[in-house]
Amino acid sequence: MDLTAEAARLRLRVVTDGRAGIENQALGLAEAISRLAPATIEVVRVVWQTPFDPLPADWKVPAMLAQGHEALAPGVDVWIGCGRASLPLALAVRRQPCAPFVVQVQDPRLPPRRFDFVVAPAHDGLKGGNVFEILGAPHRVTTARLAEAAPAFADRLASLPQPRVAAMIGGRSKVFDLTPGHAADLGRQIADAVVAAGGALLLTFSRRTPPEAEAAMRAALSDTPGWIWDGQGANPLFAFLEAADHVLVTEDSASMATEAASTGRPVHLLPMVPRRPSPKFARLREALEASGAARPFDPALPVWTYTPLDETRRAASAVLEAFAARG
Repeated sequence: MDLTAEAARLRLRVVTDGRAGIENQALGLAEAISRLAPATIEVVRVVWQTPFDPLPADWKVPAMLAQGHEALAPGVDVWIGCGRASLPLALAVRRQPCAPFVVQVQDPRLPPRRFDFVVAPAHDGLKGGNVFEILGAPHRVTTARLAEAAPAFADRLASLPQPRVAAMIGGRSKVFDLTPGHAADLGRQIADAVVAAGGALLLTFSRRTPPEAEAAMRAALSDTPGWIWDGQGANPLFAFLEAADHVLVTEDSASMATEAASTGRPVHLLPMVPRRPSPKFARLREALEASGAARPFDPALPVWTYTPLDETRRAASAVLEAFAARG
């Protein structure tokens, strides 16, 4: 082993509660950093003991953890947290002697100056000297990763007709809902579009998709050529994105929309049922459309081109620059 080269590697620690939508943002940023500079990545998943979990970040201490005490261990250069569960630990680790460079992903709902660097969605409107805004959210999708994922599913995908339409379906959130009736209606529109184009559907549901809505959409799509993943075995999402000629994505997720927009394929935004007005998501839609990546869903499946978004790499470069400037 070349100890000099090993010592020169940045040591990155990713800290989240382990939920895929949260962890993938922080891990995606760490992986992007490692593509720009030699680095090792450690992933820590934290769980707070049930009685303490609802407490504000400033009220929590590490003794309240049920899992993830290693998040505070020394020996790391850049500490990357994402999500509410990581916040108390980000604040604690920054108080340590010889503290690492603490990066928080998403709006922490705390003053940004309490962290070394914050990577936040531009549509949140967070401002500060150490805030770096990106369109959407960091993620793990890259051209290389999609290409790596494709061979494992090649046998099943190769025989499907084109155009191939990937669909990423979200679910209920504070802002949007996916009711069974709306899911069935979307399913019928998607089915009509795919059949009219003579293509095939490649669809995945998220963990937030209500079971009743998923069942309704599956029923509406039951005669549509393609593959609707049943959640069993390896997730084919990256292979779906690699094979896709179009990507349909529900408007409820900044992460899914940004992932789709990194592929270079036309991104069609599927409407959800609004639960309350959301200026933030309206700004996200406007930004995606202004970038040329996305348009409202059109069953005619028009084709257009744009420069794929690479916001995660841009954020990674900014983190490295700020880390170096700290000295």
